[in-house]
Amino acid sequence: MNDNINENEVINDEVEYNEATTQTAVSKSFFKRLYIYQKEMLPIPKALFVAALLFFQIYLFIILTGDVAQLQFGVQQFIAIFTLFTFLFSLRIADDIKDTAVDLRLFAHRPIPSGRTKKKDIVILLIVINAICIILNIIFMRDHPLYFIAYGILLLYGTLMSVWFFARSKIQPSLILALITHNPIGVIMNAYVIVFASLRFNLPIFTFNNVILALTLYWTTLIWEISRKVRAPKDENDYVTYSKLYGFKKITIIILIIITIDLVTSSMLMFQIFPWGLFAVVAAYVWFVVRCLQFYRNPERFKIGKQVEFFMMLTETPMILIQIGLMLSLFVF
Repeated sequence: MNDNINENEVINDEVEYNEATTQTAVSKSFFKRLYIYQKEMLPIPKALFVAALLFFQIYLFIILTGDVAQLQFGVQQFIAIFTLFTFLFSLRIADDIKDTAVDLRLFAHRPIPSGRTKKKDIVILLIVINAICIILNIIFMRDHPLYFIAYGILLLYGTLMSVWFFARSKIQPSLILALITHNPIGVIMNAYVIVFASLRFNLPIFTFNNVILALTLYWTTLIWEISRKVRAPKDENDYVTYSKLYGFKKITIIILIIITIDLVTSSMLMFQIFPWGLFAVVAAYVWFVVRCLQFYRNPERFKIGKQVEFFMMLTETPMILIQIGLMLSLFVF
């Protein structure tokens, strides 16, 4: 009898061990699939950097122009950055979920179409990171009810984007409709940070400065969204691009028009905090105009989307460095 009990215990132990081993293997496989996904589609460090850069550009500008006497940075500021990070990552996931059929046909090498990451993996990730973000906001952002309006609008617009505003059959086939309906999210993200920063320092939200600020940081997002779908004629394929529909020359002119507007609004903001910084703004603009003209003459020379990314770095880096320098001079020295 005792021998039988011991045998059963051994069998049960083996079963439990196998189940635990299997669960561990599945968990490792799950996290490995997520690692592959974020590495190829939107690396976490990059998403965090973009979120932090966007936050500090707006946050520091409002401090410098709002006659703020004391610098504030704590848990709420970290949560605002995490909220932007979560939202950016959620947009990436939502795009991959809703564009599965297109990706399977045109981008079979990507993690989801290739099967290296499962669709349910990123759905779980989407739910988890947003649940964490919502809980953190509820716990730590309760002192300003108006903040939740801005946060709610951000979540609502992102959700509507993920379901094509319930008009997929009309919006998805049209690049222009997709741009008109989806791209304003850049303004909404900027407005979210403006509301957060204004409330922290008891400053007015609806000001001319804040409108210009929300739009200025949007222009580069707009030209990046357009330029990443512009190609030389020899590089066109089944993927629908603006250059395929309208010609790369017309799109290049449109990019130049938008960047000219950006020069005006950026100069207005830079002049307020550091007039000498206008030289950096103008220099970056001149460089980009030259690159656009080169692309206009010979689209095979380089990809215009890469030039836009470099232009964004040229304009945003001096701005944030100047802001940090001014902050140090005001609150440290």
